[in-house]
Amino acid sequence: MAASAGSPPGDAARHRLRAWMLEGLADMAKHHTGPHAAPDGAHRQRWWRVMCLTGVDYFSTLGYQPGIAALAAGALSPIATLVLVLVTLAGALPVYRRVARESPHGQGSIAMLERLLSFWQGKLFVLTLLGFAATDFLITITLSAADAATHLVENPHLTSALHNGQLVITLILVALLGAVFLKGFLEAIGVAIVLVGLYLALNAVVVVAGLWHVAGTAHVVTDWSHALTAEHGSVPAMIGVALLVFPKLALGLSGFETGVAVMPHIEGDPDDTEERPTGRIRGAKKLLTTAAVIMSVFLIITSFITTLLIPADAFKPGGPANGRALAYLAHEYLGSLFGTVYDVSTIAILWFAGASAMAGLLNLMPQYLPRYGMAPHWARAVRPMVLVFTLVAFLVTWLFDADVDAQGGAYATGVLVLISSAAIAVTITARRAREHGWTIGFGVIAVVFLYTTVANVIERPDGVKIGACFIAGIILVSFLSRLARAFELRVTSVVLDEKAERFIRDTAHRKIRFIANEPDQRDLSEYRDKLQQIRTDNDLPVDDDFIFVEVTVGDPSEFESELRVRGEVLHGRFRVLVMDSSTVSNALAALLLHARDLTGARPHIYFEWTEGNPFAQFLRFFLFGQGEVAPVTREVLREAEPDRDRRPRVHVG
Repeated sequence: MAASAGSPPGDAARHRLRAWMLEGLADMAKHHTGPHAAPDGAHRQRWWRVMCLTGVDYFSTLGYQPGIAALAAGALSPIATLVLVLVTLAGALPVYRRVARESPHGQGSIAMLERLLSFWQGKLFVLTLLGFAATDFLITITLSAADAATHLVENPHLTSALHNGQLVITLILVALLGAVFLKGFLEAIGVAIVLVGLYLALNAVVVVAGLWHVAGTAHVVTDWSHALTAEHGSVPAMIGVALLVFPKLALGLSGFETGVAVMPHIEGDPDDTEERPTGRIRGAKKLLTTAAVIMSVFLIITSFITTLLIPADAFKPGGPANGRALAYLAHEYLGSLFGTVYDVSTIAILWFAGASAMAGLLNLMPQYLPRYGMAPHWARAVRPMVLVFTLVAFLVTWLFDADVDAQGGAYATGVLVLISSAAIAVTITARRAREHGWTIGFGVIAVVFLYTTVANVIERPDGVKIGACFIAGIILVSFLSRLARAFELRVTSVVLDEKAERFIRDTAHRKIRFIANEPDQRDLSEYRDKLQQIRTDNDLPVDDDFIFVEVTVGDPSEFESELRVRGEVLHGRFRVLVMDSSTVSNALAALLLHARDLTGARPHIYFEWTEGNPFAQFLRFFLFGQGEVAPVTREVLREAEPDRDRRPRVHVG
């Protein structure tokens, strides 16, 4: 928006700032429709490039996962990690490949489950899942930044200089992440490609060095084997303990939900449509499979070499390998210079691990909250939402004092709840499609993830408490936003059928007069008595022309919708316009404005007063789309049309 030539410099600067903040005002996963819209597909990338964006979250867990596994399972760490890999490849991967097929626009399992419920219970269910998604994604940002700060502070060369600087460094890293997304999404993908490529290459060097030392000191394998036998006795006992320990390793499953959330950025085939994006789905499946296979290979090998080469005491809190097992090996076997380079790479990818989470939030939240009327219009724009999420990340970091361990429970809970919901969603989908084999398979996977979630919650209940805070916050803010937007027009477009348009054009030659009628029996006496009452209450001539308007409320929890109007002639004499909408008042206001714009005439509408307590009537309107229709219709018109001389007239008798 350009400022006029006579505008003060301050106004021009504000206009430029507003235009920059609201540039591309549209959901990241949908076509951009604003004045700054980009051509379709302009921001889409090859699947492997987008994999790097989600990979900064997924692959960065190598920075701490081997240490977590060793601390949780001890010598059993490689076997417990093998269980994690099996669950990943045989459980999470098939589930999310199906999610990618069923929900190719990035809404993930939440959209699949949304279809099962309607009305307010459906909206509350989705808001609850969005709360866990927000927990997962926001804690990914803060935990990863805090872990990066930990690696920086605990580097042997920097420990003395950065002592007690954990919180400040974490806040700086979160701010830098937000700055990248304020700059632009393409820049985020470019940074991710460099970081992932470098990090995986350095990890490959550490893995080769570790395997070389294991091969050169054969006794470490026999020592490990004897320790396993002495501690657990038999192979079945080892497997049983590994299954019990597995929920503690659940952080290694992160990345699948963000892998689906960033699907809209994957380039599809030239003949893809938004209804059938076949190429995008195929690319998403390649992304999910490739990332899972790469991660699984690294997890198995790194858990093996760290368990064999690092003393058990070094993994304990305060030990040199706590939370940084591979960094320990890099310094130990490849020298201080390589170790420092590895530390820098780990710090960078942990910092940027929040990028995939930020991309997921920017795609997921605007697809639901504005559509529910539970967020302002600017929530569809990228940059304002980046600022909001960055500020929330600041708050979370400050509340947890940038402590990685304190945030681990919330992170694991968010990840597991979303994976469990995805497993349940695909099970239901397969059952409805009568795919009996897949139904049984997905059902078993759902049970495994539900067990893992429950076990994690029992051991770390703080995760549910933190998730509940996010859920409560989202629901509270959402309902306050919906309350503030209750009197918006809330109709995306009005479509008249041929008969309805003829009714309106015909009466426009005289004066457009509508009568709002709540349909009951729809018999002759209902319309005759209503017409007589309106004429008497408003002292109108007998020969004036009227059209009845009737609105049937469908799902009152919906916020925006298209209004389709049908014309009917009842009992041979009464013309009636019939509509379905989520609210009566907003639909009537939209019809009045459309009739005015269609004919150039100023319409009139006539109501009766509704009996009852005004506050109770407002709650009926807010929750069920009805209530005291006349004053609400007038208020919606007042907000939509500030010019009183052009505003349709509302009469109440």
